[in-house]
Amino acid sequence: METKSKYGFSWDMLGDIKLGRPNLGPNTRLEVYRLMQFCFRDVIEKAHGTEEADRIFYDSGYLAGTHFYANLIEPVQDLKEFVSKLQSLLRDLQIGILHIEETDLEKDYIIISISEDLECSGLPEKDYKICTYDEGFIAALMDSFTGRRFKVKEIDCWGTGDRTCRYKVQIESQ
Repeated sequence: METKSKYGFSWDMLGDIKLGRPNLGPNTRLEVYRLMQFCFRDVIEKAHGTEEADRIFYDSGYLAGTHFYANLIEPVQDLKEFVSKLQSLLRDLQIGILHIEETDLEKDYIIISISEDLECSGLPEKDYKICTYDEGFIAALMDSFTGRRFKVKEIDCWGTGDRTCRYKVQIESQ
């Protein structure tokens, strides 16, 4: 049984930015976004452990991707239109630069990269990948577009020394 959330997300929670920020507008610095993201992650991980923090970030990305698709992308007719619209939105909203690197339709997977992403581009090198939120976000976009379930795994990350974040996007086995 699912319980109702006090802060349940809906698109209208983004608010009327022109009304609420007539002088500052819709933009802020990337450092502010990362300050919020990494402080959330730190608090959640200390309270619930790394595995649960990763699950929460993946699920949060998935929720965001579902709403992003429904409110900014849908309706689209085919894969080419979907990718084109997604690339434009990610660039225009300064989320990142998306490239489709490889498609293997026989094995039902796609390799995509997102460079200059919000989460980790420019961070110092660590010994772990960072973009769990993005995995969920991408999975939700693909699920929403196709009506099928996808699993998404980051295979390269700026945080581990690569200079782009790369993801394997694969249809889940039935």
